[in-house]
Order: sequence, then C-alpha cells, then structure tokens
Amino acid sequence: MSVLPGLPGVLIVEIGKMHIGIIMDGNGRWAKKRGLPRIFGHKAGADRIDELVAVCPESGVKYLTLYAFSTENWNRPRQEVKFLIQLFADKIRGKTEQMKKDGVRIRFLGDRSAFPPDLQVLMEASESATSACRKINLSLCLNYGSRNEIIRAVRLVCRDAQSGKLALPELTEDEFAGYLDTGSLPYPDLIIRTSGEQRLSNFLLYQAAYAELYFSETLWPDFKAAEFQRAIEDFRQRHRRFGKTA
Repeated sequence: MSVLPGLPGVLIVEIGKMHIGIIMDGNGRWAKKRGLPRIFGHKAGADRIDELVAVCPESGVKYLTLYAFSTENWNRPRQEVKFLIQLFADKIRGKTEQMKKDGVRIRFLGDRSAFPPDLQVLMEASESATSACRKINLSLCLNYGSRNEIIRAVRLVCRDAQSGKLALPELTEDEFAGYLDTGSLPYPDLIIRTSGEQRLSNFLLYQAAYAELYFSETLWPDFKAAEFQRAIEDFRQRHRRFGKTA
C-alpha cells in the first residue's frame, strides 16, 4: 500500500497490484430482454470474461476473482445447471492454453467435490498448466459460498489444532485467512456487482471487510471493458482509511 499525495493517511493500492472481485449478475435478465432462453445469457456472460481479463494489465489489476456459480445455484432448474456445468468444462478446455500464453494464472475457488469427476480433472489440469503464469491471477468461484468456505476453513483449523500443528489461542486473523479458498491471494480492494442488485450474496464475506463496493445497473453480458475501467476510476477517487483518520 502507499499514501496518496496530498491526502495524508489515505491509503491506495500500489499500481499493478489491485484485486477486484466481480459478482457477474444479470445473465438471465439479459436473455429474457431478447426473448431468448436463459442459457444464451450464460453463454454471452462467459464470453464477456475474456475482454475484461485482457484489459487488467493496463488497468493496474493483478488479481481478478469472478463469482461464476454459487452454492445456492444448485437450486436452479436441473437443465440450466447441467448446461452451466457443460459450459464450464467447454470454456476450461478451450481457454486454458490461450490463458497460459497470455500469462494468466487460473485458480478455481469453492468446493469442487460436488462437480462431476471429469470437470474436477479439467480444473486441476488448468491450474497446473498455468501455475507458472504471473501476469494476471484469475480466480473463478465455482460452487462457492463464503459461509461454506468459512465452515470448511474452521474444520481445517480444528484439524491442525488437534494435531498440534496450530496453537489455537494464538490464531490471528491473517492466519485464519490462510485457511480460506483465497489463502494465497490478497484481500480484494474493490467488489463490483452488475445488474443493479446491491448485495454481496455470500461472496468473499470475510475477505471483503474493507473492500470498496461498486454497483452497476448494466447486466453482466453488457458490462464491457469501458465500464470496467470506469469502476476502477471511481475506486481510485475514494479515500480508504481502514478505520483511521486523515
């Protein structure tokens, strides 16, 4: 972190190290407005990701975390869920090599054990293939829910405490964060939600304690690079004091 000139005590993110999380909302409404089935919205939304990843370096974004499928999304119609799982597999299979060439490291956050074995294998292979990439860190949250993540982290903490690996009375906030799915990532600086909804919907609840929030009326498939950069510019104008005074 560094201090913004002329604004004593106001912290900003170092250039090129920003972490942005996006709740990609509005695929279904985008399709409905066009008289199309919801699956067309999901496909259009998936295609939007490439454009934003491409502008991350010039926008100072090092980490991009996308909320793609929540633990609650299993409650959607079975055919829609089936389509989404196949879409994930197709995109991972078709995009990993290009991501590697572009220097994008891919991570999958969430409880992947609920997915079909072949999709889990694809996830692992994609993570392995891009593990040495350092230009951009792209995290895709699949079967992710922050409450579920915290519970799983608590179980790991209990396991390590029982084995003597961890001294529970001395556990710090940052040490606990290391047990979360995002353990190797910095806390998010900015959370963006598209489609006009104004809530976090179980996304990065622990990590986003001091993140700035930006809500856009634009439906996710229409959330293009220009609006992404407007959100970043809005963020850069804010004063982040983290409980301190200026």
